[in-house]
Amino acid sequence: MTMARGRSQAMSISLSILELAPPKLQFGGASTHSDPKVGLVAAGPFDLRFGSARKDHVHVGIVGPPAEISAAKRWLERCSREVPAVGDANLLRRPFIGFPEIFRKALVAPSDSTIALSMGDGGELTKALEGDAYECFQRVVDVYAEAHARLAARDLNRPDVVLMCIPEAVLEKVGTVERKTSYIERKRAKELRRLRASNQLDLFGQLDEVEETPEDFLRRDLRLALKARALRARLPIQLVTDALLHDTARNQDPATRAWNFSVGLYYKAGGVPWRLPPSGPETCFVGVSFHHFRTTKREIVRSSLAQAFSSDGEGFAIRGEGVPVERDQGRNVHLTERQAFELANNVLAEYELRTGGPPLRIVLHKTSRFDDAESAGFRAALKDTPIVSMVTLVPSLFRLLRYGTYPPKVGTVCTVNQHRSFLFTSGFMTELGTYPGPHVPQPFEVRCLGSEGPLIAAQDVLNLTRMNWNTADIRGKWPVSLSFARRVGGILDEYGDDDLAETSFRYFV
Repeated sequence: MTMARGRSQAMSISLSILELAPPKLQFGGASTHSDPKVGLVAAGPFDLRFGSARKDHVHVGIVGPPAEISAAKRWLERCSREVPAVGDANLLRRPFIGFPEIFRKALVAPSDSTIALSMGDGGELTKALEGDAYECFQRVVDVYAEAHARLAARDLNRPDVVLMCIPEAVLEKVGTVERKTSYIERKRAKELRRLRASNQLDLFGQLDEVEETPEDFLRRDLRLALKARALRARLPIQLVTDALLHDTARNQDPATRAWNFSVGLYYKAGGVPWRLPPSGPETCFVGVSFHHFRTTKREIVRSSLAQAFSSDGEGFAIRGEGVPVERDQGRNVHLTERQAFELANNVLAEYELRTGGPPLRIVLHKTSRFDDAESAGFRAALKDTPIVSMVTLVPSLFRLLRYGTYPPKVGTVCTVNQHRSFLFTSGFMTELGTYPGPHVPQPFEVRCLGSEGPLIAAQDVLNLTRMNWNTADIRGKWPVSLSFARRVGGILDEYGDDDLAETSFRYFV
């Protein structure tokens, strides 16, 4: 292929296209599958391999108004049976055959693990909702968090996970509220809007999926605030709204809701739904991102965040030091050499605590480049790790068209002039027989530092798009090392600058 360059020169462009195989996931049986729904039905969850160490049930606590508690119990009963697909079942919409059949555990929600919050005249939730929305927000968080803390404080009969049932009246008033912001905070939000506008690639850009937005910065979100309080109590929660509990024309079909709810609940309750097959050395995947948070002194700093995952899918979050907010800082925020060193050391320590030994390979993911100071700090901290790779994933303007109706397959890697590589994590899916997306697929440009090349990095990224244990949907665009950065950052902002009581990832999803 040639392209005109000026009037007298031509530039040769070579394209190399490779299609990576879909990730194969391990479940309870010996077979592997790339679709979690197929694998769970065929072989059960991966932790069936743990044998007698597994409990035979998931103990669910429930907090909310009486009407919502009743609806939640009916939903749990519904998920304990088959939920058929709406219309003809297909590869995208599969029936849900029942929680006990899929996970080999019963769902148990005893009445003494239920705490009702009154909403009538003089009721605690009714009182909490009176007055200014911003003041109401904190009162509602306190009402739910105090009930949750009573369940978390139990020595006996403690739930594995708690459903926090939020009625529509609460969501409408305090689902999100505007912060009472200072001049400095409003100024920073204005800068974020400017950066956000400059980062819009085109109509199909998907940058905001993981990036902090001005709306995040200026608002408080009820979901994030409740998860931050649950993190302090060290008892995971699942938020439940009418959109989950009731069938309407605007909701997902019941079987899809049952699938996604059940996988998320199972993981938060301590289960291991599936994992990647072991291949190569023990690896720790680390996503490095940045978020704003307010210190107890009402100062605004930009903190580093590491989301780390072992080869078997065990995830945890580590917060690093604050990065000064500087004028015209842009998206390419960087750690100092010392901060990178400390963050990597903390990740290593937590990994060894959880797995019993150090990883033999560490892969660092960012959405901005690694500068010289960051690279030096990470390499110094990881000098005893045999393999260290630093990978930048940049959503790109690059597009690839193919003959026929569908876009390129998920897992397509296009290398241009043996120098720049682009990975498609959205596109035609062989497992579904279609492209289940609304827009022209946008690839990542994969940039690597280290001994491993872009094809190895691309395979890692593709594999990690299937490791979101908060859903049964296989249509993940971002690797799990980065996909929850915005949410985790929001929870940590609500949590404040205290040391984390718990780092396990199941508290953040």
